Amino acid sequence: MVAAAAAMATAASAGVPPLSGPRGPARHRSRGVIVRCAAVAGGAAEAPASAGARASADCVVVGGGISGLCTAQALATKHGIGNVLVTEARARPGGNITTVERPEEGYLWEEGPNSFQPSDPVLTMAVDSGLKDDLVFGDPNAPRFVLWEGKLRPVPSKPADLPFFDLMSIPGKLRAGFGALGIRPPPPGREESVEEFVRRNLGAEVFERLIEPFCSGVYAGDPSKLSMKAAFGKVWRLEEAGGSIIGGTIKTIQERGNNPKPPRDPRLPKPKGQTVASFRKGLAMLPNAITSSLGSKVKLSWKLTSITKSDGKGYVLVYETPEGVVSVQAKSVIMTIPSYVASDILRPLSSDAADALSRFYYPPVAAVTISYPKEAIRKEYLIDGELQGFGQLHPRSQGVETLGTIYSSSLFPNRAPAGRVLLLNYIGGATNTGIVSKSESELVEAVDRDLRKMLINPRAVDPLVLGVRVWPQAIPQFLVGHLDLLEAAKSALDRGGYDGLFLGGNYVAGVALGRCVEGAYESASQISDFLTKYAYK
Repeated sequence: MVAAAAAMATAASAGVPPLSGPRGPARHRSRGVIVRCAAVAGGAAEAPASAGARASADCVVVGGGISGLCTAQALATKHGIGNVLVTEARARPGGNITTVERPEEGYLWEEGPNSFQPSDPVLTMAVDSGLKDDLVFGDPNAPRFVLWEGKLRPVPSKPADLPFFDLMSIPGKLRAGFGALGIRPPPPGREESVEEFVRRNLGAEVFERLIEPFCSGVYAGDPSKLSMKAAFGKVWRLEEAGGSIIGGTIKTIQERGNNPKPPRDPRLPKPKGQTVASFRKGLAMLPNAITSSLGSKVKLSWKLTSITKSDGKGYVLVYETPEGVVSVQAKSVIMTIPSYVASDILRPLSSDAADALSRFYYPPVAAVTISYPKEAIRKEYLIDGELQGFGQLHPRSQGVETLGTIYSSSLFPNRAPAGRVLLLNYIGGATNTGIVSKSESELVEAVDRDLRKMLINPRAVDPLVLGVRVWPQAIPQFLVGHLDLLEAAKSALDRGGYDGLFLGGNYVAGVALGRCVEGAYESASQISDFLTKYAYK
């Protein structure tokens, strides 16, 4: 199970998940401007020309981030439902996918999510959006690191590495192995936090040296408060199904053997090993391509002011648009906006649903992108004269403020000019909310100070600052009780008779970009099933 825990940490060292749309504008201070949205611009859709216009749709997708766009794309490509509107209050699609480029200097970087796990649903979305040839994959053999006792220590990437990696002691490895086999305290009979589950099953070292930094890197969260069942449900279900983590793994393998998957789509590329992916010109290529494919079905700068149940079937949504007020009659609606925004909109329909949605917590996170000359990297971390690897994670116990650092110029091609190293650093989160009051220079100084403790030579030149973006409400926290709150919101809508009104987005599906895409396919299936029943009512 050390390998499984290491695999979790491996994913975290490679990329941070989608950041949720902030209530206020993200602070993008490196260029002296305030940006209201965090997506690279895509093709704008047409809007009705006159105020008071009316429109109709089988489904209205509220929110033009990655969850909303992928839901609309899945409705079209998988279910043949094309009468869909995607409405976005901001001026650009893609939510907080934020790719920035300085082509004259040779830099390209991300200021929101950085990459994704190339699961088949994400690859399918990319291929259906015409981006197969633009996919880029990280080197699956590139090392990932965790800072421990002043040294960046590699995380084992395969079982053969387990006897030799020095991130854990021999007693710590034995404790994890016995615990994974089921020699550990029994479950407490209540919902456990991530910390409680991991300490009980795998021991203190796995938690402190692998899972705690993983939680910081993926959720920017506090593992003593995150729910194991909600945040890492696949691992939680192993113990639930098999009596132990190993027992559940064996049972899962047996079930897969008895129920083989359907043939894989031959159009999809086959990634080599466990890796991450992006696109040739950054993550923004995906929302831009979907927006282009959907054309006038994507409505930008449409602010939803009210939603009411129609006298007949469906819903009436009223928008403020650049062309005036528009009323849309919809058979179904899915809200893929952040939960706190959905709460405000849905309160006139159901105060119980609104109250539940308002209780999800989104801590602040800052993305600090800087570049150093290659000579600034300490020699012990160079492989064949280059910085190679996915990135590094920093446990909160190790005296550094930065959550983690992604080696952007090593991860994907053409992200920095020759001789330069591009580093994307995340700082803040649930255990460091004070970053919202810090200036750009203070955030850069904190990151630079941390890096000089382990990766960068202390006497190296100052970094080139490319971007500092602060997300006041970044990643939804899947805290203990999260699933109960989500079910309470859904149940309140059901009790109110609001069938055909769905909740989606990262607080529903999961925070990783891949889970947002997978959740979009799941939502599209639910909407399609509803519309099929709707036609016969």
